[in-house]
Amino acid sequence: MPATKLKEYLDNHGIKYVSIRHSPAFTSSEVAASAHVSGRDFAKTLIVKIEDEMAMVVLPANRRLLLGELREMLDCSYVRLASEAEFKGTFPDCELGAMPPFGNLYGMKVYVTSNLADEPEIAFNAGVHTEVIKLAYEDFEALVQPIVLDFVTT
Repeated sequence: MPATKLKEYLDNHGIKYVSIRHSPAFTSSEVAASAHVSGRDFAKTLIVKIEDEMAMVVLPANRRLLLGELREMLDCSYVRLASEAEFKGTFPDCELGAMPPFGNLYGMKVYVTSNLADEPEIAFNAGVHTEVIKLAYEDFEALVQPIVLDFVTT
């Protein structure tokens, strides 16, 4: 079960969390609805290429990333969404598209939107398309140490 690595990590750090099983869902909006979580509290994980490096961008399910704004914010010349072919081998314990926002477990920087950072709790894919983990944002922040940016989203 792919969620094992994440759950072991959370358990080893004494983090309290809730695991929510749901019917198979593949888009962040579908997952949030299936797990009965608000779209603004569900953290979707996007994989981007920033220059030559892959990174995670985490934003609410009900928002879309504006790559041009992110590029300006990071003051770099090259930012784009990574293709599944580019990152599928990076997450061997996860189903494609169900990666949790724990870049620290995969050697990636994590950028998170400030509006998600303002939420008391967040929920996210647990590495599979049938399970969500919900925990306090402050616990996520303590473990992952994401870079909080005021992304422009739509």
